[in-house]
Amino acid sequence: MSTTAFDTTISQARDLLRWRSPLRTELWAARLTTEARADETLLQQLARDGGAEARLALAALAAVNPEEPATPGAVNPEEPATPGEDDDDVLGPHLRAGREAIGSLPGWVARMGQVTCEGAWYGKADRYGEQTLAALSFRYGNGKEPHLLVVGIDQVHGGLAVDAVVEELKFLDDLDLAPTDAGVVAGRILDAFELTDLVMGAEVAPTLPTVRALALSRAHAVPHPVRHAGDDLVARFHDLPDEPAAREAFDALVDFLGDRPLWWSPARASQFLTAWLPREALLSDEAIAAMPEVVRLWTRHHGEHPEILRRIDADAPGLPLLMADDSLASVNKRISRHRA
Repeated sequence: MSTTAFDTTISQARDLLRWRSPLRTELWAARLTTEARADETLLQQLARDGGAEARLALAALAAVNPEEPATPGAVNPEEPATPGEDDDDVLGPHLRAGREAIGSLPGWVARMGQVTCEGAWYGKADRYGEQTLAALSFRYGNGKEPHLLVVGIDQVHGGLAVDAVVEELKFLDDLDLAPTDAGVVAGRILDAFELTDLVMGAEVAPTLPTVRALALSRAHAVPHPVRHAGDDLVARFHDLPDEPAAREAFDALVDFLGDRPLWWSPARASQFLTAWLPREALLSDEAIAAMPEVVRLWTRHHGEHPEILRRIDADAPGLPLLMADDSLASVNKRISRHRA
């Protein structure tokens, strides 16, 4: 397998040296990253070969697997690293060799990874926000090969990165996304990939592994990514009646929405009214009475969703009885009620 993989890699690298395209080479290197991690002998063969094609492969791998910026206070430089702590996969030493090889290759190779972020967008991928899209546009230092990274983030399963593509900028015309701070979008991409890596067997698009390295490289190329940023949809909601009961009801809704307020569907509205509130929320009678209208206002804040409003109308009349049913309350809710 390794010999075939090596020969294929050298052949592809030879073509890339003729095409002289940093973007095409980085896309190739992102796919090659997955193969190299699964087969260390490929990296060893590239390192031993020393030819221009092998050096290009290592340089390209280094470009799409950059050293991550250090987090202040995260590492104590006085303490020796635990074996494997800073080099936890097979790529490490070969990436260093790839960075050293850049100077011996044609000048266009050094442009790989040297991009400037020119725009950022974020929003729903579907009607109910069950997935969101995070998009970043980039251009190389010489102004050529503008491109768009789009990452699909699954809201239903906790905010995992489930798909990613690199497209031309006109791809953005088919997406209904709002301009957003680039640092916030980059942080959401990094957060999403981090969550995906933590979930064993996460269901992702088959193509995601072949784009993953480039997507992370681009997110890290944005200055000062904002990690774990909240969505401003809640802050932009100004239709709440100026009444204590309405505020109490809305605070409970915000607790339920958590860090995924863009996800709002008939099923999620029903879950909130018929399951989550009776199980988790301690509310005054006035807040319970105000809740249906608060949820309707929140739904209109999301756009025209008559089907969600119909679900609310069907579920809301039963809310007082559900809230009064102690058998539905969680242990934490029962303890809090007795403490109150």
